[in-house]
Amino acid sequence: MVAKIKQFEKKIGYRFKEKELLQQALTHTSFAYENQKTVETDNETLEFLGDSVLGLIVADYLFATFPDLSEGDLSKLKSSVANTSSLSYLSKKIKLDKYLLLGKGEVKSGGRNKKTILAGAFEALIAAIYLDGGLEAARNFLSGHLDAFFNKIDTSKFFINNYKSALQEHLQKESFPPPLYKTVTSTGPDHKKSFIVEVFLENRSLAKAKGSSKKNAEQKAAQKALKYFLGKKIKTLTADTFFIKKKEK
Repeated sequence: MVAKIKQFEKKIGYRFKEKELLQQALTHTSFAYENQKTVETDNETLEFLGDSVLGLIVADYLFATFPDLSEGDLSKLKSSVANTSSLSYLSKKIKLDKYLLLGKGEVKSGGRNKKTILAGAFEALIAAIYLDGGLEAARNFLSGHLDAFFNKIDTSKFFINNYKSALQEHLQKESFPPPLYKTVTSTGPDHKKSFIVEVFLENRSLAKAKGSSKKNAEQKAAQKALKYFLGKKIKTLTADTFFIKKKEK
C-alpha cells in the first residue's frame, strides 16, 4: 500500500504529511466493512467535508474568472462541474479508480466504474488534501482541473443551461405545452441498469435516448430534441450542460 500511495501522490502532484488521510480518502465503505478488524474508518465523512470545500473553491474560482456573469449563470457553471458526472470524470482523469480500496463484492459489480463511487472519492480526496495542507493546497490541486474544464468558455458569445430546462423554455417561447418524458424500457441488474427514455411534444415523439439513469436518459433525449430545433448553435460542456450562441445585438 505504501508504494501505491507514493505512486498516487506523484500522480496528483501533492505529497501528504499524514498518509493516513490519503488512505482514508481511498477507502470505500465496502472495503472497510469487509476488513473491520484492520480498517477503522472509510471515506464517507471526508466526502461530506470535501463537498463543501469543493463548493467554496469552485465558487471563488468562477467569481474571479467570470466577473461579468450573473448569479444564475455562475450557479449553473458551478453545478456543471460539482456534479456526479463531472466529478467522476475528474476522478478518472487522475486514475483514482485504480487506487480505490473496494470490497470484493463491489469490485465484482463494477464499482471502479460507478460514477457515484468515483465522485465521492474525488470529494474525499479534496477533503484529505484540505485537512493535510489547508485551503490553499486544496485550491492548488483543483485549479489546473478547473482551468482545463472552463478554458473553452467565451461568455461574450454563450450562455449556460441544461438540456431539459432549455427544451422546456424553447417550447414555452413557441407557445407549446411542456415536453413529456416516458421511460420506454429499463434493463439490466440493479447495480448496472440501463434506461431508454422518449420525449414527446403532445403526441409527437421528439427524440429517444439511452442512459445509465432516468435523469441521464432524459437529459440525452432533451439534448437530441433541442439539437433538432437549434442545430449547430449548441456547444456541449458536460453531459447535462451546454452553451448556445447569443443573438447579435
